[in-house]
Amino acid sequence: MIATDPDAGRRWTAEPLPLTGQLTALMAAQYVTLPPAARSALLLAAAADSPDLTTAIPGLSADALAPAEAAGLIRLDTPGPRFAHPLTRSAVYHAAPFAERAAAHRQVADALRDQPDRRAWHLAAAALEPDEHLAALLVDSAAQAQRRGGTTAAARALERAAELSPGEPDKARRLLAAAELALPAGQADWVRELAGKVLTLTSDPDLRIAARLDIGWSLLWSNRNADAFDTLLSVAAEASPRLPAIAWQATWMAATVAHQTGLPEVCAKARAALDLLDSRDGPPPTAEDWPAGRADEYRIWIRACTDPFGERADIVPRLRRTAGGSLSDPGTFGAAAWVLDETELAVRVLREALSRLRAPGVRGASGGVLSALEWACVDSGRWDDALAAAREAGDIAAAYKMETVAGSADLTTAIVAAMRGEHDQVAPLLARVRAAVDTSEYRGFAARIWQTAGVAALAQGNYVTAYAQLSRLFAADGTPLHHHFSYLAVADLAAAAVRAERHLEARTLLERALARVDPAPGPRLAQLTARARGLLAEPDSAEAHLAAPLADPTGDTWPFERAQLQLDYGEWLRRQRRINDAKPILVTALETFRRLGAAPWTRRAESELRACGVTVQAPQGAPGALDGLTAQQREIVILAGHGLTNGEIADRLFLSPRTVASHLYRSYPKLGIAGRRQLRDIIDQQITPGASR
Repeated sequence: MIATDPDAGRRWTAEPLPLTGQLTALMAAQYVTLPPAARSALLLAAAADSPDLTTAIPGLSADALAPAEAAGLIRLDTPGPRFAHPLTRSAVYHAAPFAERAAAHRQVADALRDQPDRRAWHLAAAALEPDEHLAALLVDSAAQAQRRGGTTAAARALERAAELSPGEPDKARRLLAAAELALPAGQADWVRELAGKVLTLTSDPDLRIAARLDIGWSLLWSNRNADAFDTLLSVAAEASPRLPAIAWQATWMAATVAHQTGLPEVCAKARAALDLLDSRDGPPPTAEDWPAGRADEYRIWIRACTDPFGERADIVPRLRRTAGGSLSDPGTFGAAAWVLDETELAVRVLREALSRLRAPGVRGASGGVLSALEWACVDSGRWDDALAAAREAGDIAAAYKMETVAGSADLTTAIVAAMRGEHDQVAPLLARVRAAVDTSEYRGFAARIWQTAGVAALAQGNYVTAYAQLSRLFAADGTPLHHHFSYLAVADLAAAAVRAERHLEARTLLERALARVDPAPGPRLAQLTARARGLLAEPDSAEAHLAAPLADPTGDTWPFERAQLQLDYGEWLRRQRRINDAKPILVTALETFRRLGAAPWTRRAESELRACGVTVQAPQGAPGALDGLTAQQREIVILAGHGLTNGEIADRLFLSPRTVASHLYRSYPKLGIAGRRQLRDIIDQQITPGASR
């Protein structure tokens, strides 16, 4: 029903959803045979939005409803009349003509004079003509709903208020307000519908430009990047002289498109829009809905999206200074920190943003925040947290048809599965992303797909395949497929090239690519670049590249990448017969791989240690004990083993403490342990070095 009538999904419960004609006729047949008094009482019960109104509405008595109860249409119990089947209410309601339904709603409204919100909706359901008084009541109802955190209900109230507004200016203004409230709910189609109506109703330039901003947002979340970008740039240019707050928002969203596409010309246009804003005289806007500091946060985001490496040296100090103050938009700020590889800051701020968004009465969409948090958690080695965020983001995406949020969640799950050696999960997830997102337009997704497929092939030892997939991240002249994500795979590309015996080709390709960002901006790219060059270097010059990043403790921020570097360096040391130097480095790498659950790399590190004469023992507990747990049980066990309480685990994984306790209780027998105190031994006691053979 909602698929053919989208408006139906937004109707107030006072107006039941209509059924198909055939079903209505079948279920209404019993209704029309009832005595008139019973039909009237049953219609009142159908119009009422709660069974608790039995005693308050004249005519809605047990005696009047007795024939309906005898016919099996309704049940009478203590709270009030309840329909035997949810569809019965709709059948009864829509079997009556509008005049009778309206009269029923007015009777219900009379009984709700002490509940103005509910009363306003019933009066609205009885109205056919414009009525400013009733529209004003619905505006008040929207304000109450918004204070309670019901932004969708508030938007519905404003939409109905607009329908009842006699004057076009009020109608347009209320439709725009409804669109603004529908934005954080993530309902892109509804936002575009509401804003489109504003454009047909008014010539007011301020209302029209605000409506076009909302349309640009809806196009962005509807997977229509090109249309969104053109709309947003147009809004930014037009709004810049008079409406700077709207211009900043439009440019902020245009930069988001630029980062998703990775196209140089798109990034350049978004940056030009920022330059236009910065060239305007006067301070950034300040207003109740535009807090001080937001323009600075947006400026950081725009610069990070359009040139994350070239701008890093200037932006990161500003980012860190801004982080010390009060953030007006922690979601945007945290996402900027993630793009700029300030990973720990990103995780902290993005979690703060989610906490704010979940607070009662707060407007905000969490899909984009969760997408950034997923990747920040992947980068920082919080893989189980990343999976939890991806699950939540996937649920939100399914509810509001957010293809890019769903695609990011699937990619997060896929890359973790690839790194953990859960090979059967990777291909279906990547296929789902390709089906949902146009990768020719969303080059950021294309880059992540090739990287994930390449890592999965590396993990399985399919080195030629891995090189073929990872080399697609750069053109032959070194031009990156995506100006940010392509560079995060340079070390994996080098590793695949070495094992596929494509040294010279890969060295030429990577040097052309790295020349565009040389010297490497920031410790993360420096570590990745050093590993790539060390792997492709001649044996006598490899150490200079592989050892240098290990002297910088900042590299531990990205534990999987650091452990890969340690593994490659330890392997080089062993081949140079520097066994004693290799052992501690390989031990450290193995500890990280085991903690992360990166099984393919764990096996490689164990093999290298055995080649060094080290006896490698499995962690305490049954061999592969964690493999016998479900994905969620494993997440909970690992967090509990690291000392988190049930409450802390529940907060992190968005579960109840009781659910956490239940999972732990069921996990202990599978792990062969008696209780929580033994978890740390299983999780943390990784290897025991032995004597040389």
